[in-house]
Amino acid sequence: MSTILFHEIVFGPIHSRRLGISLGMNLLPYDGKLCSFDCIYCECGFNKDFRTKTKLPDRENVRAALEDKLLSLRGEGVTPDVITFAGNGEPTMHPEFKGIIEDTIELRDQYFPNAKISVLTNGMHLNKPEVFEALQKIENPIVKLDSAIDETVRLIDRPNAPGYSVARQVALYQRFQGNFILQTLFLRGRFEGHEIDNTTEEEVSAWLEVVRALNPREVMIYTIDRETPASALEKAPLADLQKIAARVEGLGIQTNVAG
Repeated sequence: MSTILFHEIVFGPIHSRRLGISLGMNLLPYDGKLCSFDCIYCECGFNKDFRTKTKLPDRENVRAALEDKLLSLRGEGVTPDVITFAGNGEPTMHPEFKGIIEDTIELRDQYFPNAKISVLTNGMHLNKPEVFEALQKIENPIVKLDSAIDETVRLIDRPNAPGYSVARQVALYQRFQGNFILQTLFLRGRFEGHEIDNTTEEEVSAWLEVVRALNPREVMIYTIDRETPASALEKAPLADLQKIAARVEGLGIQTNVAG
């Protein structure tokens, strides 16, 4: 099982399938993973295999690392399309997340004012006012919903909160009033004796009803791109992703497909 861990606060820029030239931000430990989900497809591996004893980078170090990188990129003549918070787990778990976002906005405006700021989040921490406020300040709050069925989410994403429910997440997402991006990964396979397939008609129909209710400004549909910690998983065929996307576009919602 190969995994990808980011050993720096700022990494890249890399070419993102969905976002363009992306400068990555990792607010989590450099030697392990910290996440409130334990997704069976996560490129960083399972939580239990990458426990860390190191501290999170503090706000001052994050600001200094980002400014240093932005200065370097400007000197090289490289212009990022986006500054993306992702890294070794769930970025909104950082206790100084709001302040870090505020610093990032300030530095972006100073060095690359046309770059957008994105946060890839599982949405579990939107109940914290400071997290929601921070996500409202950026261009691309990108929130996850891999299924509209609780049982499927528990199989694919394995949230660490026993009380997790899709209904609760939908209520949190509705607070954006449509000004957000919804991302969903489609896949098939087996894990711990369970058949998993969120591309079935039952799954897609239920998911589309949630999409209709949330009416996000964009939906990102994608599938596995790298080796996964669960070995018996398969990519969803591009043709299937495109069919799902067509149904989303039928709702009048912009859709981005990455096969």
